[in-house]
Amino acid sequence: MQANVVVIGSLNMDLVTRTERLPHPGETVFGQSFATVHGGKGANQAVAASRLGARVAMLGCVGSDAYGTQLREGLLADQIDCQAVRTVSGSASGVALITVDAKSQNTIVVVAGANGCLEPQDIKTFDQVLQGAQVLVCQLEVPMETVGCVLARGRELGKVVILNPAPVSGPLPGHWYATIDYLIPNESEAWALSGVTVDSLESAELAARRLVGFGAGKVIVTLGALGALFVSAQRVAHFAAPKVEAVDATAAGDTFVGGFSAGLAAGMDEDDAIRFAQVAAALSVTRAGAQPSIPLLRDVQGFARS
Repeated sequence: MQANVVVIGSLNMDLVTRTERLPHPGETVFGQSFATVHGGKGANQAVAASRLGARVAMLGCVGSDAYGTQLREGLLADQIDCQAVRTVSGSASGVALITVDAKSQNTIVVVAGANGCLEPQDIKTFDQVLQGAQVLVCQLEVPMETVGCVLARGRELGKVVILNPAPVSGPLPGHWYATIDYLIPNESEAWALSGVTVDSLESAELAARRLVGFGAGKVIVTLGALGALFVSAQRVAHFAAPKVEAVDATAAGDTFVGGFSAGLAAGMDEDDAIRFAQVAAALSVTRAGAQPSIPLLRDVQGFARS
């Protein structure tokens, strides 16, 4: 199988607890449930793209522990090519500690583990995987140097390059922007990158215009219940969010990115790919967990018909 979407990024085991409300600093609250769930922003996006119709390969690292074995097996079960998933001897796999409250809001603490071992050399080693793709997708849960290497190589190869700048702790390297076809931040990430507080469609547009001014080809700001805002040098378009009853928003952003990449790989224009991704993300928040919440293509098609 030749992948048409390659996701370069993290694989984590999510340790998820549900509680009535999120604790304040220094406070202990009682949880209602606990589960281990396959996650990591990279793996989530790969699973989303695969379930939504793309042929997907994953490039990343897992530890030589039980979690690493389980994470690899989970991707394979979703028909994802794992030839470029390297096992790091003596390292623990990445984990994410996730707390979800009764209003479906969450806090997440990520421990990188083996994800921190993904190196530029891995990008060179698996260059043939990148060459066969139409779309390359990156996030920021692996070393910045490695992400920069992927972005530059994607531009050299003429691929569609997508960066979901999450998690973000400050400005991106300025030379990255010219290598990015689609930059997809949420409200807080758009604020961190642009310096503009995003709390409305108007402020989202201002932030996105600033990011386009930095050199990004096109920016899609995901705004939760407000939908998504597309901004390029030529136009601005708002896409309203489908209305659903939210249960857990943990993987909604990853589902959007994976769905958007799958839509582009399937030949959709960017507007249709955004709408397709929005339906997938909306369906994901109606279910608990990260990867378990990601819908299948038939689910999205059924929702669209209804």
